[in-house]
Amino acid sequence: MARILIGVMGPGESATVDENMTAYTLGQAIAQQGWGLLTGGRAVGVMAAASTGAQASNGWVVGILPDADDTQMSAAVDIAIVTGMGQGRNVINVLSSHVVIACGLGPGTLAEMALALKLGKPLILLNIHPEIAEMLSTLSTTPIAIASTVEAAIAQTQTFLSQ
Repeated sequence: MARILIGVMGPGESATVDENMTAYTLGQAIAQQGWGLLTGGRAVGVMAAASTGAQASNGWVVGILPDADDTQMSAAVDIAIVTGMGQGRNVINVLSSHVVIACGLGPGTLAEMALALKLGKPLILLNIHPEIAEMLSTLSTTPIAIASTVEAAIAQTQTFLSQ
């Protein structure tokens, strides 16, 4: 059986301090569950924070990089997938994740959330604006959950994985 990969999607350069702190804690919690972490792989924002958190808890990290090389890769990525696809790599991010957790909001994150809905992947919205969460919920025909803490996001991930 394939190992479990949890995708954490969130803003890069525009990530707030709070989003990065939450992503770090989320990365730690994912690693503590024995799951792998999948991110966009770059050394900025939520991607870097979640990856660093996972590594701090002896987890493993897959980074799906947008460029044709690994020059922007986070040092906390264990397995780099170099795509040369730019934002098109978001499809790989979503399809390769057993569950997608959105942590923060940016245009790329919104695209990944929409792809999760379109491709039927369970989606957890962690600290996402209520208006965005409501809109996505009305569009969803697949599992979607709203979490306000890392602990709630992990509990919901466990629920999705058991279904």
